[in-house]
Amino acid sequence: MREFEKLLLENKAWSEEKRGSDPRYFQRLAEENRPSFLWIGCSDARVPATAITGTQPGEMFVHRNIANMVIHTDISIMSVVQYASDELDIEHIIVCGHYGCSGINAALGSTSHGLMNKWLRNIKDVYRLHANELKPLENDREKLADRLVELNVIEQVENLAKTSIVQHAWQRKKTPTLHGWVYSLEDGLLRELCKHAHDDPMDPIYRFDDEDG
Repeated sequence: MREFEKLLLENKAWSEEKRGSDPRYFQRLAEENRPSFLWIGCSDARVPATAITGTQPGEMFVHRNIANMVIHTDISIMSVVQYASDELDIEHIIVCGHYGCSGINAALGSTSHGLMNKWLRNIKDVYRLHANELKPLENDREKLADRLVELNVIEQVENLAKTSIVQHAWQRKKTPTLHGWVYSLEDGLLRELCKHAHDDPMDPIYRFDDEDG
């Protein structure tokens, strides 16, 4: 049996198990789409959002990219954030990075990665912003990479807060709350790094005062 065929068989078994225990399971999922969480995570296959949080289908809206980046010119993630905020009425947005991130490690190097260089440049900018803290760690690559993982998550949460999408949602309903988490591959545990709510301070240069901003 080829590997992809095994996936189809596993899906069939999963569907039958769900319908066997609850005949209306899929009908209810089809009728309503009201998750409470938007997860912005890394594409790394070792960090599956629903598995590590124990959430079920319908509970979490998920967007994943290399190194869990929130880039204001990326129409994909901005569309996801707007849909989550405006249509799904999401209450929490979680940006989750993970130690051992290949994107972070690539950004720390000087090797050219073709098209991906444009994406990694955003991580290098995070390094530049925090160079005073990071440069003393350069003799310990693992500590350096781990701290950049953490700082990158924190910066992506701030990038979310700077968007007019999130700020307009805050003006209307005081949600979503933004969370920055990091995941350890070594023990499977999540840890909170930061949180940003509607009433937290922000540099005025990034603030939009009204819906037309």
